[in-house]
Amino acid sequence: MFHRAVLTAAALTLIGGAASAQTDVPFALDWKFEGPAAPYFVAIDKGYFEEKGLSVEISEGAGSLDAIPKIATGAFPIGFADINSVIKFLDQNPGAPVTGVMMIYDKPPFAVIGRGSLGITDDPKSLEGKVLGAPPPDGAWAQFPIFAAENDLDMDAITVEPVGFPTREPMLAEGNVASITGFSFTSYLNAARLGVEEDDLVTLLMADYGVDLYGNAIIVNTDFAAENPDVVKGFLEAVAMGWKDAIADPATAVTSLMERNPAADADLETRRLQLSIDANVATEAAMSAFGTIDEARMDSAIEQIKLTYEFQNEPDASLYFTEEYLPEGGFSLE
Repeated sequence: MFHRAVLTAAALTLIGGAASAQTDVPFALDWKFEGPAAPYFVAIDKGYFEEKGLSVEISEGAGSLDAIPKIATGAFPIGFADINSVIKFLDQNPGAPVTGVMMIYDKPPFAVIGRGSLGITDDPKSLEGKVLGAPPPDGAWAQFPIFAAENDLDMDAITVEPVGFPTREPMLAEGNVASITGFSFTSYLNAARLGVEEDDLVTLLMADYGVDLYGNAIIVNTDFAAENPDVVKGFLEAVAMGWKDAIADPATAVTSLMERNPAADADLETRRLQLSIDANVATEAAMSAFGTIDEARMDSAIEQIKLTYEFQNEPDASLYFTEEYLPEGGFSLE
């Protein structure tokens, strides 16, 4: 159970620390240092954060369900997580000081990745009668019930195998599962790197199969943001500049990532970044209004979440996302 009293104390501790060192901004990612994380390192290396008076240290994560509590408890002031998981977290923890402030994945990367040789096709019905590997904290797995409902899948006909993140793609590569849930750009390329022929891989991007949700967003501890609005605004400006540079030149952006993760494959991570740009970030709407959301679409997304999730409290979109730290109309990526 999430306790507000503990939250408040943690948040005040963070704010007290920030008063003496306002420029230090720890940033919690939801995942590893892979291609889509490159824009944040670009913002560090090109001095975009520094220009705003910020010293940013980035930490890896283990999924949105790991990242969100870090922000809500005040352990980190700013993070990155699936907005749909934030919505459910706030429903289950009313009053928790966390909200979205900048949409990054206008089109979510939630996907099912399967192998054609194991009977998976671009028809979601092909998942029935087979084994699906799904990490319980996975953002894509969290949205799978909506995907299943929209495509009239018989969940009793799908054997769901809980798997860990480190074993997810290896189990697919070894044929222990016919498909997995994950982010499209992560699981597809990880499986290919493990030796699965790309023409054997089938990606069912949930957004192309009726799942009309937003994806990952920059999230903040609302207590911290209220006390430090200029810090948050400056942070978001620097992030937008990092993404603009990464979209213009993904290969160069990945060099910043490689400095933090030298064991990574630069070509692989460049491709991973490009996939995220093409499918999730640089949508027509986002190119001229990056970071913002459409209120009607968010309301529609909440209604879709209701199809498979029973809210304990009346949903309120204003609790889940605010544009008060963005410039009017968002950022241009062009």
